[in-house]
Amino acid sequence: MTKTKQLIFMGAAVALTAFIGVQHAVAKTVHVTMTAMEKDVVIDNKGTKYPAWTYDGSIPGKVVRVTEGDTVDFTLINPKENKNSHSIDFHAAEVDVLDEFAGVKPGESKHFTFKAKRVGLFMYHCGAGPMVQHIARGMYGAIIVDPKAYTADYPKPDREYVLIQSQFFPDAENVNAMLENSGWTNSLINGKIFNYDPVHDANATKVLMSKPGERVRIFFVNANINMPVAFHPIAGIWDRVYQNGSPKNILHDMQTYGVPVAGASTFDIVSPADRSTNVAIVDHTMSAALRGAITILMNRPDADPTLGKGDNILP
Repeated sequence: MTKTKQLIFMGAAVALTAFIGVQHAVAKTVHVTMTAMEKDVVIDNKGTKYPAWTYDGSIPGKVVRVTEGDTVDFTLINPKENKNSHSIDFHAAEVDVLDEFAGVKPGESKHFTFKAKRVGLFMYHCGAGPMVQHIARGMYGAIIVDPKAYTADYPKPDREYVLIQSQFFPDAENVNAMLENSGWTNSLINGKIFNYDPVHDANATKVLMSKPGERVRIFFVNANINMPVAFHPIAGIWDRVYQNGSPKNILHDMQTYGVPVAGASTFDIVSPADRSTNVAIVDHTMSAALRGAITILMNRPDADPTLGKGDNILP
């Protein structure tokens, strides 16, 4: 091959590599549709039902996951059978509160788009009035805005889980109690009391799992009405804490980290590689922990290979 041909070949290779890189970085549009549903849902491991207001029939709503730079194309449907107006407030969106986040009456729908400009973990919730009641009755969830690539500061985890904590007010109509923080009786994790804790609730059947030595990333959202969360792994240490879920905001070797109301952070934990262990992930505010805010993470060689992988991050 002549020197001229070599230069042409090398130039073409560089151009092809650059093109592939650009293609990989191209932002996409993510279409998300949710339906407001006013229905009874189960809020504990015994099967107790509660008259909830939900997105798509579950507490919490589904996880929305996009990459930095993506456009979220969102539609909220409020069926005519509902009795109340509903809305959605994406904490990841920079829009007009009086436009995109406006209430949707029964029988109507709302469509809007926003660009996910900032990497992190964000809450979404209903903003229709009284907002406190709509959140307390179950209209909340998480949106993850991933960075465009993993780095040494933000390594790819082996498993990922989403945990959302909220206060349970059994009297769904008592808005004043919600405002005064006087009527709550339990903490919910992903919509249930002691959802992943067979230690404190004999009826619980689920736990989080990983294999010894794996890096587990917890996406945690505080959907409480009034109370901050002291997020702590009993028998473990947070290897890294990403404030608001952003790779720009890193803390190392943390025992407990405070998450404010309507806030969120991402937590990495790496279990010992040479033995099986169990970790209790708790709100170290004891009034919350012993009322339901305890999650068991079991680290063992035979851990279910599907848990914490792909779409299975909200067990």
